[in-house]
Amino acid sequence: MPAYIIVETDIHDPEQYERYKEASPGAVAAGGGQFLVRGGELCVLEGDWQPRRLVMLEFESLDAAKQFYASPAYEAAKRLREGAADLNMVAVEGLA
Repeated sequence: MPAYIIVETDIHDPEQYERYKEASPGAVAAGGGQFLVRGGELCVLEGDWQPRRLVMLEFESLDAAKQFYASPAYEAAKRLREGAADLNMVAVEGLA
């Protein structure tokens, strides 16, 4: 069953965050994932949530998403964004 990682990002240091953006696609691909959404224009349709940037990744399973997050390749990418942004991130199973 597919799984999705959804990330809300609040960027504080755009220059440093760019280094993370350059490193993360390789880590995502190495983990078998793909970007579905990567910071495009968004529109709040209901509620008080005002995300500044959203990213959505797709993986073959929840286990694959968790393995990607814990992978050495993504650990290295995460170090590049330290101090550059605050994130809220969840992984959720999709529909079979």
